[in-house]
Amino acid sequence: MLILLTESFTPLDYGALALLLVAWFVVSWVIEHPPAKRASVTILMQRYRRDWMEEMLTRQPRIFDSNILSSLRQGTTFMTSASMIAVGGVLAMAGNADQLETIVVGVGIESHPAVFWQMKLGIVAVLLTHAVFKFIWSNRLFGYCAVVMASVPNDPDASIARPRAQKAAEINIRAAMNFNRGLRSVYFAFAALGWLLGPWGLIVAVLVTGRAVLSREFASTSRGVLLDE
Repeated sequence: MLILLTESFTPLDYGALALLLVAWFVVSWVIEHPPAKRASVTILMQRYRRDWMEEMLTRQPRIFDSNILSSLRQGTTFMTSASMIAVGGVLAMAGNADQLETIVVGVGIESHPAVFWQMKLGIVAVLLTHAVFKFIWSNRLFGYCAVVMASVPNDPDASIARPRAQKAAEINIRAAMNFNRGLRSVYFAFAALGWLLGPWGLIVAVLVTGRAVLSREFASTSRGVLLDE
C-alpha cells in the first residue's frame, strides 16, 4: 500500500499540498495581523463591534441588540450544519472512490488506487472538520456575549456598566474571528478539491482562493465603505 502511494504521489503533489497549508496559514495571519496602514475588513469591523456595545449602554430597550446577536448566532448555526453535511458528503465520496475515479479518468486524469483518491479527499474533510469546530466555538462565544450583554445594568452610569459592555465587545470580536477562520477553512477546502485534477489543479485553486480571500479583506467595496467617514 505504501509503495503504491509513493509511486502515485509526485514531488509536485507534495509541493502543491505544502502550498495549500502555507497559504491557509499565511492568508489567515495577514488578515488578522495586517500592516498598520492597511487594515483588513476583519480588523475594521472590530472597531464597529466596540462602538456597538458602547451604543448598547444607552439604548432602551435593547431588543435591537438582542435581534442582531440572534442573527449572528443563526449564521453560525447554519454554517455548522452545512459544514457537517459537507463532511458527510466528502466521506461518502471517499467510500465510493471507484466511482470517483471513473469520473476523473473520464476527463483524462491517470488511474490510481482507491486510497490515492481517499487521501486527497481526506485533506478536504480535515479542513471542513476544522471549520465545524470553529463555527461551533463561535456560536458558543456569541452565547457568552449574550449573557454578558444581559448583565449590563440599565443605568449607563453604573460603575460596572461600561466595563461589562467592553467585555461583551471583546467576546463578540473573538466570536467573529473564529467564525471568519471557519469560513476561510471552507474556502480552502473547496480549493483542496482541485487536487483531484492533479497537483497543478490544486496549485491554481489555492492561488485563486487566496487571491479572492485577500481581495475581499483588503480591496473590496465593503472595505471602502467602512473607511468612508
